[in-house]
Amino acid sequence: MKVKDVMHKGVDWVSPSTPITELAKLMRAHDIGCIPIGEDDKLVGMVTDRDIVCKGLASHSFDAGRATARDVMTEGIHCCREDDDLAKAMHHMEKLQVRRLPVINKSKRMVGIISLGDVGRSASGDMLTETVRSISAHH
Repeated sequence: MKVKDVMHKGVDWVSPSTPITELAKLMRAHDIGCIPIGEDDKLVGMVTDRDIVCKGLASHSFDAGRATARDVMTEGIHCCREDDDLAKAMHHMEKLQVRRLPVINKSKRMVGIISLGDVGRSASGDMLTETVRSISAHH
């Protein structure tokens, strides 16, 4: 099975200057836990709901009314290709201990995101169990 068979398609990104209050509203409206951040036609980071809480709300000098995606995003992007085998993508998620990966095409354009939930609907029980165990291990 290929990544493109199980990923969420049509995912968009927002700019690093997007207010985190807008990110939170987008997450709520779309029932998602992360939003890719792009600038100059390339992915530059990711903001998760956890980033907003741990890097934002939990910091001493945080001002939710002024904070932007750049203030809380995890910089750098790890991704997989839409034509990768699902097992390869799952191994990549395990290695990085991440629950989501942007998916790119041959032109290096983001075409979707694959999440642990997507994998849960498609992978074999043994493969899924090992992936969840590895991703969820304490750092």
